[in-house]
Amino acid sequence: MDNNISTNKIRVLVVDDSAFMRKSITIMLTSDPEIEVVGTARDGIEAIEQTKKLKPDLITLDVEMPRMDGLTALEKIMKECPTPVLMLSSLTTEGAETTVKALELGAVDFIAKELSFVSVNIVNIKDSLLKKVKEIVKHRRHKERLLKLQGLTLGQEKKYTAPTPARTGQLSKGLYRAIAIGISTGGPMSLQQVIPKLRGDLNVPVFIVQHMPPKFTKSLADRLNSMSALEVKEAENGEIVKNNVVYIAPGGLHMLFKKNGANVQIEISTEPANTLHKPSVDVMISSAVKVYGKNLLGVIMTGMGKDGYEGIKELKEVGGHAIAQDEMSCVVYGMPKAIVDGNLADVILPLDKIAENINMVF
Repeated sequence: MDNNISTNKIRVLVVDDSAFMRKSITIMLTSDPEIEVVGTARDGIEAIEQTKKLKPDLITLDVEMPRMDGLTALEKIMKECPTPVLMLSSLTTEGAETTVKALELGAVDFIAKELSFVSVNIVNIKDSLLKKVKEIVKHRRHKERLLKLQGLTLGQEKKYTAPTPARTGQLSKGLYRAIAIGISTGGPMSLQQVIPKLRGDLNVPVFIVQHMPPKFTKSLADRLNSMSALEVKEAENGEIVKNNVVYIAPGGLHMLFKKNGANVQIEISTEPANTLHKPSVDVMISSAVKVYGKNLLGVIMTGMGKDGYEGIKELKEVGGHAIAQDEMSCVVYGMPKAIVDGNLADVILPLDKIAENINMVF
């Protein structure tokens, strides 16, 4: 059944008050044969109307628009006709704060754009836009398909097993001296389900790499800090690591660690320069393993790609442990899938159980 689900074109609604931007985004999206733009809207009011009428697979949504802005429209869409939303965000501090708010309201991800749009900047976001649209919708359809299959077998002999069932009970109480979290697509809203639920007396540091541009990580850290018992901050070069502090790697830079006497010191660096992501989960975890060894707890959460796989592999080789987020609770099941498929996950957990399981071992 549903054999054609993967061949159906991805139906996108483009929302922007600029006719130039609507046309540019439409051209980018329709350059991929798997995607079609089923409609456009000039403001939030039109966006809501078109969403209800067209039922798109995904919406690209601008923030600054007349009559009704993007955040107001997003809130109404999530309540009235929930649909995956990809925000178009300016690379400014104000744009970053608005984006984090949008992700909190339910947007699944964002594309960072230059504030002054010229054609070269638009071309620069094309690859990222196409990749994110396809991964987000593909995973959503897959989840819906799994739920449908599970519904068909409800009350009957079990015919179907989810590919990543929860696996618990393999973490060691009292072993860990630090936590390293890697996360990407769907990360900000997922981190809000984990970091604020961690105990304020963990007595270890928490390190996070969230794939984000500069400025966005500072806004994310500030937002999480306002919600959490632990202190949450954007990591700074040269600072000494403290327990009960959550350090988020700055966008566009790597977070590394080195011993400084009895202390551990953070290094913020542009090196290595040849990584696919900056900050990189692999770089962060590999550096943390050199300092903490098997006493590091690795956590890989929602995100496309496989950043974190090599770092967790190093951690496992020295006797450490790793948690992977389960498939059904991920926005995109890429990074955790790499860990699970590589048999590197000691524990596989739904999003709402991650903080609970971490709290139990500290």
